[in-house]
Amino acid sequence: MGQSNDLTKGNLVQTIIWFSIPFLLANLIQAFYGAADLMVVGRYCGAEAVAAVSTGTQVTQIVTSIITGLTLGSTVLVGNYAGQKRTEQVKETIGTSLCLFGIVGLALSALMWLLAPQILMALKTPEEAFLLALSYVQVCSCGVVFICGYNAISAVLRGYGDSKSPLLFVAVAGLMNIAGDVVLVKYFHMGVRGTALATIFSQGFSMVCAMAYLNRRNFVFSFRPENFRIHKNRALELAKIGVPVSLQECMVRLSFLYLTSVTNALGVAASSAVGIASKYDVFAMLPATSIASALASIVAQNHGAKQYDRMNRALWIGILAAAPFSLAFFLWAQISPQSMIGLFSQDEAVIAAGIPFFRICSFDYLAVLFVFAMNGYLNGRGKTIFTMISCCSGALLLRMPLIWLVVRYLPENLGMIGAVAPTVSGLMAVYTGVYVIKMMKKQEGM
Repeated sequence: MGQSNDLTKGNLVQTIIWFSIPFLLANLIQAFYGAADLMVVGRYCGAEAVAAVSTGTQVTQIVTSIITGLTLGSTVLVGNYAGQKRTEQVKETIGTSLCLFGIVGLALSALMWLLAPQILMALKTPEEAFLLALSYVQVCSCGVVFICGYNAISAVLRGYGDSKSPLLFVAVAGLMNIAGDVVLVKYFHMGVRGTALATIFSQGFSMVCAMAYLNRRNFVFSFRPENFRIHKNRALELAKIGVPVSLQECMVRLSFLYLTSVTNALGVAASSAVGIASKYDVFAMLPATSIASALASIVAQNHGAKQYDRMNRALWIGILAAAPFSLAFFLWAQISPQSMIGLFSQDEAVIAAGIPFFRICSFDYLAVLFVFAMNGYLNGRGKTIFTMISCCSGALLLRMPLIWLVVRYLPENLGMIGAVAPTVSGLMAVYTGVYVIKMMKKQEGM
């Protein structure tokens, strides 16, 4: 690991596939061990505890989105300098990233602890679950610095061409979290607080393991006190790339929270149907999000190495690689949406409400494939201002107003509400595609 994994050479199809698979597996592990908290609490605690963890998780996901958005700056910058073979700049970027994320982690911990009551009230947390949710969020807030540390290390590794080590670290965290959930909830009867403690202990242990592992493997950066310094130029470069991505992640998540709050007011059947659909969204879009993350690293290295043709071809290959998975979920929703809903609920009202929503909303699986892949490509080129404006506009100026209009004038039509997401994503795919193609043509003329 003293040398970067060179993403500028070799068979491009194989590079994209083998570099993307660890992203996909890591995302799957995170999705499953996130669900494990709810499963354990649901088995050994009451309904109030389930509601508390479910609501509290929405808060922690917002914080995680902020962090992962910021860390993309590390991936792109490290990848760019690795592609240029500028090892000293790589080291400066890593040291600056880890210092900055230590500071960000402490600041977010304090804010999350202090603002937890107000956030939970804004989310309309049920009264009987409020105190449990507050306990969950405040305990989790103590571990935000570990989330920052893990994500920062994973980001620089991916920029350096290593997507396998982050998979190892998240697997360790996942196994520890599940074991901790069972031990603390079942045997120590700690309830919601136990799941939160298991989460922060697993994340902290994973971060420490990552640092020890990399030191033993002669990584380009040595985790010693003298190497943790903030280099002003690197810090500015990281902020320029990471802050826009972080902001767009927050706005997109906010728009989906708005959808949840709106459909909650339409009754239990509609709320349950949309909630089930959101679970499928995660898995249906995992290949696309994994390809997008991989493209950011691959494009960053090739852009730094001035391998422009390879960089551009990577985009189209990435789209083709993820397309079969998106298409499979789309066809399932078109042919048998009732079977998708039936895996979570046998309630006839929920199934009846969900069928039209699933059929129309599933067009989003196809549209976001192009949006995610092109955004990953643009992020790898450092064009995060464009992706920020695009995603924030899509969330705040299109998705949320359209949901409001449909609910106001067609409140009983869940199918029309489901049409909002693919409509917005389709529009984003068109104008982003025009922008990407213009960039490529401009580059060819240089």
